[in-house]
Order: sequence, then C-alpha cells, then structure tokens
Amino acid sequence: MESRFHHALKIQTEVCTGCSRCMMSCPTQAIRVRKGKAVLLDERCVDCGECYRVCPVGAIIIEQDDFNRIFEYRCRVALLPAVMIGQVPDSIPAQQIFSVLLELGFTQVFEVEKGVSLLHQVILDHQRQQGIAKPLISSFCPAIIRLIQVKFPALVDHILPLKPPLEVAALNIRRQLSVDGLADHQIGIFYVTPCAAKIASVKSPADGNPSPINGIINMNYLYNKVLRKAIQGNDESCMLPDHSTVVPADLIWSLTKGESSRVAGRAVAVDGIHHVISFLERVENDEMDDVDYLELRACDESCAGGVLLTGDRFLTVERLHNHMQELSARDIPDTAAKDTWHAFQDEIGGQLGINRIEPRPVQQLSSDRTIAMEKLQRIRELMKILPGVDCGACGTPDCQTLAEDIVRDMGSVNQCIFIQRRFEEQGIMDASESIQIMKSIWGDEKIKG
Repeated sequence: MESRFHHALKIQTEVCTGCSRCMMSCPTQAIRVRKGKAVLLDERCVDCGECYRVCPVGAIIIEQDDFNRIFEYRCRVALLPAVMIGQVPDSIPAQQIFSVLLELGFTQVFEVEKGVSLLHQVILDHQRQQGIAKPLISSFCPAIIRLIQVKFPALVDHILPLKPPLEVAALNIRRQLSVDGLADHQIGIFYVTPCAAKIASVKSPADGNPSPINGIINMNYLYNKVLRKAIQGNDESCMLPDHSTVVPADLIWSLTKGESSRVAGRAVAVDGIHHVISFLERVENDEMDDVDYLELRACDESCAGGVLLTGDRFLTVERLHNHMQELSARDIPDTAAKDTWHAFQDEIGGQLGINRIEPRPVQQLSSDRTIAMEKLQRIRELMKILPGVDCGACGTPDCQTLAEDIVRDMGSVNQCIFIQRRFEEQGIMDASESIQIMKSIWGDEKIKG
C-alpha cells in the first residue's frame, strides 16, 4: 500500500469562513469547499503554502515540533539556513544571532550552506555522466519535487538524484560529532525551516529514506524569540567569533539563480510555483530540449520568500548578497571546506544519492487504459455543457476540476449554478433543490432559503 504524503499545512475548520481564497489560489487544485469550510485533498497538496499566504483569517496553520524537544538530546544542533540571518537588521551581527541560539538551549549552530560545498562537486560530476535525462531538475525544493510527482509524473526521471543541502549538512554534522565521540542517539539536529514543504519532506522524504534531521522549528517562531533577545542584549561571554566558514558563493545557493549560476551548461532559474507550473508544461511538451539544468523554486525569490519568513524577501536577498561580497573581500581560503569534503566523501559520500522518486499522478483517471480513455471522453463531454467561467461557486476551483471530480464520483454536475438554473427552466429541478445543494457546499449561514 502506497504511503500517504505527510502534510505540514492544517486547516482549522472552527476558524475557516469558507471564503474560497485558498481554493482559488492553490496551484494543484487541492482544496474544495464543503459545508462552508475548506477541505484539503491530501493526494493533491504539495505543501507549497500558497493557501497559508492568502487566508485572511489565519485558518490555515503550519505545524512544528515542540521546541522543548531539543532538550531530549545531549548535543542540540540548530541547522540554520542563511535566509534566517538575512532577515535580521544590519545592526545585529550574525555571530550575535548564533550566540542567542546557544542561550536558548542549543549546543551547536551549523549553517545549512556548509552542505553546498560538499554537494556542488557531486552535482558537476553527475552532469558529466552519459545518458542522463535533460533538463536535469534540481532536488533543492521539496514543494517542486512533490509538484512533479503529482502534476508532471513523466518528468520524475529528470530530478537530480541527490540529497538537498540541508540533508547533506545534517549528514556532515552527524559525522563530525560522531568523530568527537558522541553516539548517534545523543545528537539532535533541528532544522529551522522557512517553509511548510521542508517540514513535510523531513517527515516523509520523497524517496522513502529516513531523514537525518530529528525535528523542525518554524522560522517565524524562532526569529521572533531570537530578535527580541538580540535587541535586549545578550551575555557577551557567549558571543561567538566570526562565524562564517561558508564559501561566499554558497551563501546565496538558496536564492534565485544562486544554484543555477554554479552548474554546467545552460541553466535556467524559475521561481514562484505558478511560474514553475507554466514552465514545466513547456518542458513536458519537449520545448526545452536545449536546457541542461533547471533551478525551480516554489516561492518568489526562492527561500527568501518562504511563507515562514518574517522579514521582507527583497531586503533579505540584498543583505545576503552584501554579506557574500563582504566574505569574498576577506579572501578567506576554502582549504578547510575542501579538506572537509574529502573526509566526508571518504566516509559517507555514498549517502548523497537518493532512491528513484516515484510518480504519484493525481490526473490519472484509471490504471486501466480503456477506462481512463472513457473517463477522459466523459470529461470532454462535461466541458461542453459546463459554462467555463471558473467562478468557484460549485466549491471547486474551476470547471475542469469539477468535471474531473464528477468522473471520479467526487462531485455532481448539479453543483454548477448555471446548470441548476438550466434544470429549473426545464422543470428538472426546483429552487428548493438548488438551495439544498448550495447549502451542502457553502453552509446554511451563507445560503438562506
């Protein structure tokens, strides 16, 4: 039996007003409105967070682990992406942020971007292999990986079969700490996430292998705690020295064009999940055979635009680029990074690969080709009678989705208000029946009759 996706996004039905904004913004048509409440279709959701962005009443939340879980471990590692630092005002140095994290209870702070140096050469080596599917699609963004699984299943073999930097960084820190004499069960690695998709990917990785990360802390939760404490001032004895041993160019890997600018051949960067969908449709139609590598990110400005960031994404991008330039000006040799890579490669470099990611197409109407073709023909016939205005009054995002729901026995043509009026004129349905149908979708409070 195929395991279900873990979803970090949750709908609080007691708060939901059934406004349908989430339904209309969802890029995978994963939301319906029933009885006046938004309902999530698990198999379609990719945890991109677009519904979270647009909900006007805070009915959609993103789960996180209890912060106190860190104290279950002797060694408590905060795995921190650069965009966390990029949100912080320039008046607060990065090393002070690290210091505050230690005061909050962590014993180690490790930058995700240190995983880039370990991964970069492997990506270049993979690109040189013969017979790989092109364009090669980055495995960085888990929302994009799930999007391809459910909406573009024919492209799964184009996904780079390597772990993303956060997983590589977690493997590396475990290796380093084990060398220091710590047992694996004593090490707790907690990733500070800018988005819901990374939570879901840690809880249920796309390739089925368990994650080396023990828990998740939402960035907006930690940012507020850290910023408040940093502004108030912290114990100077806890201050860390100049923090960064990250290769300067690696610092912006998580930003738009940060990855694509470092790979071989013609590489294209696309951000924003709706833009990505449009682009992948062209890839699926073989319109991009001259592109070697695709950096696809679900959020605008990539991780700087994550739904769990508190700061402005454009300022975050600016600060990280400035920080990269500052580090570059120091002319810090990357000998340490190279030495780390060689040690890592020798010990667990073989763990960088991932299992084949399996397609999970939601558009598949039946495993039986004949039945699938019959249902497809029925969808075409339904689209001839549906109005095509995509008003959402039926509780589905558009007419095409309603037609698909109907052939899957998840909906009825009577949900369409235009069909209802037509049936009333023909005497097939009366007004009271129409009212009852609309109440089943939008609830008694919205539909009076």
